[in-house]
Amino acid sequence: MMMRNRKTSFLFGGNAPYVEEQYETYLADPATVSDDWRGYFDALQGTPALDGSNAGDVPHGPVVSRFVELARQPRTDGRPEHDVLGFARKQVAVQALISAYRMVGTRNARLDPLRWTAPLPMAELNPAYHDLTAADMNTKFSMSGAWFSEQDETLGDLLQALKETYCGTLGAEFMHLADPGQRDWWSMRLESSRAKAKLDKGDRLHILERLTAAEGLEKYLHARYVGQKRFSLEGGESLIVLLDELIAYGATHGVKSSILGMAHRGRLNVLVNIVGKPPAALFDEFEGKTANLLPAGDVKYHKGFTGLLPTATGPAEVTLAFNPSHLEVVNPVVQGIARARADVLGLGAGAVLPVEIHGDAAISGQGIVMETMNLSSTRGYGTGGTIHVVVNNQVGFTTSDPRDVRSSFYCTDIAKMIEAPVLHVNGDDPEAVVAATRLAIDFRATFGKSVVLDLVCFRRHGHQEQDTPTITQPLMYRSIASHPGVRALYAKKLVDEKILTSEDVAKYLHDYRERLDAAQSVEARKSAAQKKEEANWPQQLDGNVSRIYAPPLLDLVQTLALRITGVPEQYALHPLVGKVMAARREMAEGKRPLDWGMAEHMAFASLLSAGIDVRLSGQDSERGTFSHRHAVLHDQNRSNRAEGTYVPLHHVSDDQGKFSVTNSVLSEAAVLGFEYGYSVVRQNSLVLWEAQFGDFANGAQVVIDNFLSAGAAKWGQRSGVTMLLPHGQEGEGPEHASARLERYLQLCAEDNMRVCQPTTPAQMFHLLRMQAVLRDRVPLIVMTPKSLLRHPEAVNSLEELATGRFSEILVESLATEAAARIDKVILCSGKVYYELLERRRKAGKDNIALIRVEQLYPFPAKQISAQLERYPNLKRVVWCQEESKNQGAWRFVMEPLLDIVKAPATLRYVGPDAAASTAPGYKSMHIARQEKFLHAAIDE
Repeated sequence: MMMRNRKTSFLFGGNAPYVEEQYETYLADPATVSDDWRGYFDALQGTPALDGSNAGDVPHGPVVSRFVELARQPRTDGRPEHDVLGFARKQVAVQALISAYRMVGTRNARLDPLRWTAPLPMAELNPAYHDLTAADMNTKFSMSGAWFSEQDETLGDLLQALKETYCGTLGAEFMHLADPGQRDWWSMRLESSRAKAKLDKGDRLHILERLTAAEGLEKYLHARYVGQKRFSLEGGESLIVLLDELIAYGATHGVKSSILGMAHRGRLNVLVNIVGKPPAALFDEFEGKTANLLPAGDVKYHKGFTGLLPTATGPAEVTLAFNPSHLEVVNPVVQGIARARADVLGLGAGAVLPVEIHGDAAISGQGIVMETMNLSSTRGYGTGGTIHVVVNNQVGFTTSDPRDVRSSFYCTDIAKMIEAPVLHVNGDDPEAVVAATRLAIDFRATFGKSVVLDLVCFRRHGHQEQDTPTITQPLMYRSIASHPGVRALYAKKLVDEKILTSEDVAKYLHDYRERLDAAQSVEARKSAAQKKEEANWPQQLDGNVSRIYAPPLLDLVQTLALRITGVPEQYALHPLVGKVMAARREMAEGKRPLDWGMAEHMAFASLLSAGIDVRLSGQDSERGTFSHRHAVLHDQNRSNRAEGTYVPLHHVSDDQGKFSVTNSVLSEAAVLGFEYGYSVVRQNSLVLWEAQFGDFANGAQVVIDNFLSAGAAKWGQRSGVTMLLPHGQEGEGPEHASARLERYLQLCAEDNMRVCQPTTPAQMFHLLRMQAVLRDRVPLIVMTPKSLLRHPEAVNSLEELATGRFSEILVESLATEAAARIDKVILCSGKVYYELLERRRKAGKDNIALIRVEQLYPFPAKQISAQLERYPNLKRVVWCQEESKNQGAWRFVMEPLLDIVKAPATLRYVGPDAAASTAPGYKSMHIARQEKFLHAAIDE
């Protein structure tokens, strides 16, 4: 090798081929190079690549460049020439030390305000672990790949910078991100600023004002409304600083609307100090003066509100969504609201910011969190990134500690599933909270991804104010008792730094207290009563109503049918799909009657042609679980279009509404919650969720119970979401038989939902159209068929779509003479009608009339009563169902039918006996059960 003078090394640029040759030899067989070379290359393989990518197979170029870089650095420390390779190994050790701090530095960060648990020692953060000694502390090393300085820095200075950046009151986890560009973004932003925010005097005074408001409200409520539950924010007041900064700083990045979802803790504080709910309105709730406003109402810490937060760029809309006590179930609802709000604004997903506020035990313990996170980057549900905020009490509910509530090190580790960076921040350092918040907003704006902010704090009181946490957490609450609170700590800091005086601090307290006292006045109470709790963003129905509610003209129906059955010639369809489309074309041309799938498409097309948007999602909804829909056609050659798909409903008219159909993730709760939230905003759209099988909706029962059935009664929150639930006894076993019709009927009261089981395509056509335009929006639950999708008698003509409307019951047309022969009426719902009809034909019975109940709730009592009066010789009325006696509709319809059926006629149930399972698992048992009740209904 060539020799250089003492200020350079033999590793100069001209020897790059030799270095590369050594590296090639090492890769082939490490034992064939010298110990020095092997040691260097081993060390290099064990550290992250110079471009920030994962450790492992390091490419040649960076290796050679690193040697050349080292060669060109002047040596001023008197190091002998033969020690240069040793220095190179030290340089690699420094890189490994930097990597260790990036990876696990947060494990030693000062995050706990209580300081009652010592951080775990991390060997990787000790220079000695990397063979760096005290003698190396004054040695300068290259900062290549790091962002602390553009110049070489001594190891001592570097170590101090690493500790400030990664082990302060803000700890960052980002090395799990697969994208090297994102990892590099985080290392650059954190290291160049030492994880600090640039704050001027005005910023710092604003922080103090927000802390004063957060603490002031809690103390005021605690003193004035003694003993009442409020789920205090005390100990976590920095949440108000965080949310205030999130909205204000987000506005500088074009965020027009922020949608917040949170459980109980701190909710009242967020309502007043962030969302803008008048304190007087809150006081009225504490005093029970709002009990008459809604059919049921809800406790004050479940309420939502929409307001405007003043920011430097103008007022920013902020909404806190209504929330039940099921902690995290609001998460997908928030996502749906945010997606719908973005669609309304037409500014892209980034203009609306979803914010989910979790508890430390809930984020790791509630499965809906993972399910909702899994929606984040999907095509049908993405919202441009969510800010997840964890109010980390470090105690779970009350009695738990981390050993009982999770298996991961951090409660936030679940977020690594979606490669979301996590920032842990000490709630006692509100300036670090601001820094973390700005970083989160900047990252979301840059990459459109979610970020988690873990606000490590404490809870001064128990789970609620009547709890006694010292029973199970004596040491923690001994520490809490001596903690002065973040407001006092920050005020002292500003006083010590001569930013303001003690008198100024006292004035902040006095001014906020006066504001709350003023809210107790009669005038303030009257003004607050005029502000509505519900959000102001739902779109109201417009002039399209008159175009939709009346049946479409026949020529429009025919035109739409032809448009949605045309497929461009260049698309090569699967043979089975080709047959479906050919059949639909014949339906459009009037050559064959319409089946279920075609009628559904016609309902969508007619709405779209009138400017009404249609959104449908569910597992396999594009094709349909039973291959009846085929709303998305796939080119079998996949050479003519980038995506290889064609959607006929995108081509209804030039000015049509938007049609969206999405194959959802495999989650019922998250997806139905999303669609509910979407429907709350998009009230001039038809929003549908389809279960793969009806009983799969069991997984979304919390959403159904808390939002769909009771949202209007509790919160005045309207939704027109439609659930399509395949239902019917087909002999396929218990998990593919029942949509649990009885559960929905049990929830029905106060006209809160509509539950229907249509039996003809035309009924489905009219039902969906009606649901899209009714002014009094309620959720629609539809028991959809399986075998009826292709039943030869479950068909209609185009003319039947162009006339009439949805009928709550369907009756047979009988002449007066024939009606006089009727002594038995069978009431039924669903596909059992066709089985009864066939059985009656075979038996030749002309004394039996069949009435189909197409709408089960609201129950059409008047219509049924009027029909029964047509039969003067009526002796028996039968309710017949294919579901077991303790399931299905019987126990719901029995009470109103007893009022309707008049003597001498009697009411009787015919159907399977009560059963624990929804259906037999054996086909033979199914057939025998069907035969038994059909015989009892018709033959006996």
